Amino acid sequence: MTVHGEREIVPAVRKAEAAKALKAYTAATNKANEALDPALDKDVETGALAAIDQAGLKARGKVSPEGNPKYTPLELTDVRYTIPKLAGWPRFFLADADSNRDDNRWLLVFTRAGVDQKWKAAYLSVVTEEEMPEFATDKDGYAEPVPDGDASGLAVAPDQLSRTYADFLDVSTDAGQGAGDAKAQDAPFAPGPATTQLRQQRKSQLRTPTYWTQYDDQPGRAPQYPPIALRTADGGALAFFATHHTQKRTVAQGSRIGRIGDPYIRALMKGEARRTLTLIKMSESAVRIPAKDSGSERIEFLHRLEGLTEARGG
Repeated sequence: MTVHGEREIVPAVRKAEAAKALKAYTAATNKANEALDPALDKDVETGALAAIDQAGLKARGKVSPEGNPKYTPLELTDVRYTIPKLAGWPRFFLADADSNRDDNRWLLVFTRAGVDQKWKAAYLSVVTEEEMPEFATDKDGYAEPVPDGDASGLAVAPDQLSRTYADFLDVSTDAGQGAGDAKAQDAPFAPGPATTQLRQQRKSQLRTPTYWTQYDDQPGRAPQYPPIALRTADGGALAFFATHHTQKRTVAQGSRIGRIGDPYIRALMKGEARRTLTLIKMSESAVRIPAKDSGSERIEFLHRLEGLTEARGG
């Protein structure tokens, strides 16, 4: 989210307007998840969240064409709005709330590309109350957006975050490293399920006696997948970003993949999986980025949501 200083800096949204956007999102997503119809929430989601949810609803709708009459409507209460002051467009704000799903806080980032556009949810993350950061605010309570590049003052700038993560996940040159993982040790990311554990899982599947797997990760880029970052009180930032992931599995000569067991993969499948199966996914993540001068701290993943968007056989 680049800040243009030559334009007037104003609050991104009025709180009443933010509440209206959240209400519209909740109503639409409840209808869509009950009917399993992606058309019902396409006007309230955008970016990575829309890509994941639209494909998910499409797959679930094919598997259960009668819908989901037992769906429990989502309820969001105790809503807090974090609203930055921004110059120009696009604009964004963060809503975090309790839900009737669990005891965590649901974080929804809403974006709007212009005055004639609707507010749409671009990112959804779930974190514990303890993981919620304290934001840096001005005397009027407005939050501070983090600019791209060196001006961010962060260990990794928001516009470089997705590329840095995609490069980190690349295990194509690691096949002969054994137990050691020099890339993980030197990376700016803290160990965990979305980082070191995911790399280890991939390495174990690179080549087996029956199949081998190729991975390709690409950053999500603006304007469709803009990173969003808000300054925290410690000088770091809470950031949201998206990444594309492709996984191609090829079985040994003379073998066939056979019937795909997962019905949701079958629902999104194009072609027939004879020797190859390619899964195309998107992830959206919420992370804490330390300030550049904070020492040896690493980027911490608070939440990562990954969804299948397409499957191809060959």
